[in-house]
Amino acid sequence: MIVETRYEHIILNEAQIPLIAGTTMKVVELVLDHKAYGWSPEELHFQHPYLTLGQIYSALAFYWDHQEALDQDIERRLQMIDQVQQGMKPTPLEARLRAKGLI
Repeated sequence: MIVETRYEHIILNEAQIPLIAGTTMKVVELVLDHKAYGWSPEELHFQHPYLTLGQIYSALAFYWDHQEALDQDIERRLQMIDQVQQGMKPTPLEARLRAKGLI
């Protein structure tokens, strides 16, 4: 079940995760690009040409109106990545680089 929001280009999927309507892109993915690279809405549009500026601005507005919840989701995702990485064995390349003191 997909739920529409008061944001024209944002929907919530079955898990209540905000998506950009007509795409599979999560709002947090676009926000992470905006935060990590400092990209403006125009640069986000250049990097993601399948998104309209209206979709981008709507996603950013949704983020700013729900910043606390989305920042918690981003933090949860980062912690999950850290847990997965800690459980992984080093690759052969990583092991060789560590043995040579290069990393």
